[in-house]
Amino acid sequence: MSYDDVEIEDMEWNEELQAFTYPCPCGDLFQITNEDLKTGEEIARCPSCSLYITVIYNMEDFIGISNSNTKKTNLQQPIAVS
Repeated sequence: MSYDDVEIEDMEWNEELQAFTYPCPCGDLFQITNEDLKTGEEIARCPSCSLYITVIYNMEDFIGISNSNTKKTNLQQPIAVS
């Protein structure tokens, strides 16, 4: 069972890791790459502990993303909810 379900919009792009990240309770970061998301992967794992989260996202948003230059999409911008 996953530690939490997290919307992709709540995650941050980490340029150094080339991955979307989200804080883990252990102090490290859950991580998932564009490539993972394009293949339908929805589990972001923490490299320091056994926890993982389920990432909620629309896979169609990641089709065609092939490198770090194309990640400047609305996925990285917080979505205003009215």
